[in-house]
Amino acid sequence: MSRIELIHASCADQTVDAVVNAANSGLWEGGGICGVIFKKAGSARLAEACRKYRTPLKDGDAVITPAFDMTNAKAVIHAVGPDFRCKPTAFKELFDAYYNSLDVLMKNGYHSISFPLISSSIFAGNLKKPAAESAKQCISAYKQFVSDNPDYEIDVKLCAFGASEMAEAEEEYKKHGF
Repeated sequence: MSRIELIHASCADQTVDAVVNAANSGLWEGGGICGVIFKKAGSARLAEACRKYRTPLKDGDAVITPAFDMTNAKAVIHAVGPDFRCKPTAFKELFDAYYNSLDVLMKNGYHSISFPLISSSIFAGNLKKPAAESAKQCISAYKQFVSDNPDYEIDVKLCAFGASEMAEAEEEYKKHGF
């Protein structure tokens, strides 16, 4: 049976088939969770794997690479969240980043995944509650994916790193009956 849980932790530290990187459109090493994942996986090899993709990717796109030196995951799924500073109403693209990550997970035969709160930090722009919005889109994508693929079990860990992010995301999570 598929499930989703919200946890107060880093997505990079979860033992799962795939860890999601909140990627930029060029798939280059960045700051925040992106930088953490690159360092854990081995920056040079992960960057080389990312260069095999034609960039820039579009907002909402998701691609996969090996996890290399990460002992807690087999793969890294790079999901491009929208930059709400430039696109203040890009909610569909945020939904797509989550949904397409789940689709890539399934297409590669994996079942467990850990997400950061995509587009809730640097890319949050003027969103009033960016962690809540990101959690909302993750939950919506999860529900849609499970509805579209009822025979494919997935285990989703949505990770809120900071205490304020956790509180905001938890409020949204509870609204959905989890």
